[in-house]
Amino acid sequence: MTIPGMRRAAVGLTALAVAAFGAVTTTPDQAEAGPKPVDVTLLALNDFHGNLEPPTGSSGTIAGQTAGGMEYLATQLAELRAAAKKKNSITVAAGDLIGASPLLSAAFHDEPTIEALSMAGLDYASVGNHEFDEGAAELLRIQNGGCHPVDGCADGTPFKGAGFQYLSANAFKTATGRPLLPPYAIHKVQGVKVGFIGMTLEGTPEIVSQQGVAGLSFADEAETANRYARELRRKGVQTIVVLLHEGGTQAAGGGINDCVGMTGPIVDIANRMDPSIDVVVSGHTHQAYNCDINGKLVTSASSFGRLVTDIDLKIDRRTGDVLTAQAENVVVTRDVAKDPKQTALIERYKTVLGPVADRQVGETTAAITRTQENLLGTCSPAVPASCGESPLGNLIADAQLAATDDEQNAVAAFMNPGGVRADLDAGPVTYEEAFTVQPFANNLVTLDLTGAQLYCVLEQQFVTGRILYPSSTVGYVVDPNGTTAPTTDPCAGSRVVRGSLTLGGATVDPAATYRVTVNNFLAGGGDGFSALTAGTNLVTGQIDLDAFVAYLTAESPVSAPALDRIRTTTEVSAA
Repeated sequence: MTIPGMRRAAVGLTALAVAAFGAVTTTPDQAEAGPKPVDVTLLALNDFHGNLEPPTGSSGTIAGQTAGGMEYLATQLAELRAAAKKKNSITVAAGDLIGASPLLSAAFHDEPTIEALSMAGLDYASVGNHEFDEGAAELLRIQNGGCHPVDGCADGTPFKGAGFQYLSANAFKTATGRPLLPPYAIHKVQGVKVGFIGMTLEGTPEIVSQQGVAGLSFADEAETANRYARELRRKGVQTIVVLLHEGGTQAAGGGINDCVGMTGPIVDIANRMDPSIDVVVSGHTHQAYNCDINGKLVTSASSFGRLVTDIDLKIDRRTGDVLTAQAENVVVTRDVAKDPKQTALIERYKTVLGPVADRQVGETTAAITRTQENLLGTCSPAVPASCGESPLGNLIADAQLAATDDEQNAVAAFMNPGGVRADLDAGPVTYEEAFTVQPFANNLVTLDLTGAQLYCVLEQQFVTGRILYPSSTVGYVVDPNGTTAPTTDPCAGSRVVRGSLTLGGATVDPAATYRVTVNNFLAGGGDGFSALTAGTNLVTGQIDLDAFVAYLTAESPVSAPALDRIRTTTEVSAA
């Protein structure tokens, strides 16, 4: 159980009785009378996102320390294994190892990251939503190997595939009802069986392009975990670990090994999981926590390889039951020796990448960040709908409008916050830095929306919990006390003050038609913006990154745009 101020959290599982299945866990006192328990160490990470080189800025620090980088991560994993007796350690991950990656990995379809993690000793990983960015067929290639069907073997060497096993229990092929990948794996340690069930979040289709999840269906996380836990028990597995790409968020002030005011989907999921499940390694929210939820050890190691969760299990050698489970999130500091094999891999791919990454495409007068303004008073990752504009988000929306105003007669552009992946530092901007900000290679789509439909889109922000970044031509007023629309009818909300929406300074007419630019992810209803799928006369344009680079080049030096496009009734009244 986590106690604030303690560095290691422990969950005692001795009181859990699974009477429905005729099994009762062994107590430590009972275990003392028999053979010595088996010590098993799990080393866990999540949301690596291809960060082979040390991440920079706020993405490269945690708990007051600079952290991350594959060379340091590999070294620290090796040291943790050595401390735990190598044969008794298993290295696992909870999804999003690839996708939304820096250029060094993404330029090669994330093959470098798969090679690096395989070399670092990863054993099992669940599939995150970003593993589906390029579709199911590409994920299977990543697992099994082979050259990319379009780009071939870009570095000139065959791609062998992952040296670890991806697990995907709740992503099913719609046509057959069978899992896309193995749902679970059984790993033996000194004769004791440990079962691993791998899952992504059920809501994956809402946050991945429709092409990425074509032909797939996603099932409820807790129900799926319980189903396969029963199957594992029938095979004699009593120690069960779920690798789940879904998570939660602590309240303000919680440290990397705390569990303060935990909220988010992981709480409900863990509460609905069968008591036979002992540990949940989670992810997706990029948060760090170390929790006891419903008698289960629930952990997350933040993101980008900045932490490793060191999980210690004591397992009864006779029954296979977990006696105790404890964990500690360990910072991947940069004060250890670099792993030479990882250094060689990184240098090899940097050489192949050539001068493209270092080409200067623009310049900023000062740092331009993703930090969102506090629109409704409580801006936090747990309550994203309370957040608002960000300087970099506004800049990207301006770039997308500039790419389509003359070309497609667009009068506004909107950018989804999840598509802005890094800050821009002050000074010269390289192509690699611009790519890191916008790594998804989405096409811009310009479409027709009536004024009434535009209001529906804006109201849906408060249903989905995501505020879109607007171009400089957009202005509107939000009422913090307005009504949030029901999920079934986004047009029924009253958060956006009617009559306040302007485009280019002119009041929007609900009956008139306007040309609006978004990326193809949003145009397909991504992030829950189903109201955008009502758009007509769609025209697909250039890649969003190309538009961003062109804007940086044309407008440099660029400065952070003002955060004055969305106002509240409080601001308007004060003015």
